[in-house]
Amino acid sequence: MASAFNLDAFKAIFPDIKDGSPRDCYVTLARTAEGAERYEEMCQFMKELVCNHDANLNEDERNLLSVAYKNVIGAKRASWRTMKTSPLESSVETDSTEKRLTEQYCSQVERELKEVCDEVLHLLESKLIPAASDFEDSVFYKKMAGDYCRYLAESSDSEEDKQLAAKYYKDAFAVAEAELRATHPIRLGLALNYSVCYYEILKDKHAACELAKRAFDEAISKLDKLQTTEYKDSTLIMQLLRDNLTLWTSNSSDDGNDDEEVAEYSDGDDAA
Repeated sequence: MASAFNLDAFKAIFPDIKDGSPRDCYVTLARTAEGAERYEEMCQFMKELVCNHDANLNEDERNLLSVAYKNVIGAKRASWRTMKTSPLESSVETDSTEKRLTEQYCSQVERELKEVCDEVLHLLESKLIPAASDFEDSVFYKKMAGDYCRYLAESSDSEEDKQLAAKYYKDAFAVAEAELRATHPIRLGLALNYSVCYYEILKDKHAACELAKRAFDEAISKLDKLQTTEYKDSTLIMQLLRDNLTLWTSNSSDDGNDDEEVAEYSDGDDAA
């Protein structure tokens, strides 16, 4: 991803900031960029922290990384979906100037989307997953890898991307089931996005519904043990699981519209 931001100019003043390490400086810049909604620069700060300082991120830093790339890729996914469903894209007038230009523009967005996904996956595979210090980190990063492989599969329709997404989700879910509580937000978010992968990418509606229902039921049965600090995030994801189940079962029984957008979750999302 290209950015005109001159990070080197800021690096030059890091040594003069006596009450903060370079790591603290990158985190401060990332938070500032988030507040200003300058997400590509936020990605740049977090990438610099991971690649050149420390890939063993704490929870706050982990969420900053997730939020940064989620906002950048979210805008590109929305653009791609809009273009793919536009009347010009589906027009039978294959030689029209408008259609040719729209197809070219859509291809450009696909390349940009792939560039972001490749950047994230490189960070995860080469730095973050190997540096994971506990089970929660491992699940978080493998889920994130599954998410970005899924985003690639959406636009490329590549069988390799589909299977890699499924593998990351499966590996993460095995650890989550063994090591994280049924009500843990990361485990619930993983179940939500893994079920979306089954439904939208792997086209296995039965597996999607089964996974979402099992995750919801297991969390409901342990709701009385839900930690106060996790209540907001966990209950939000449970609602999203239920919403998707309602949509999917309605589509199956009523031959509804499978193109209706389903709910997913990115770690670091605001549950409000």
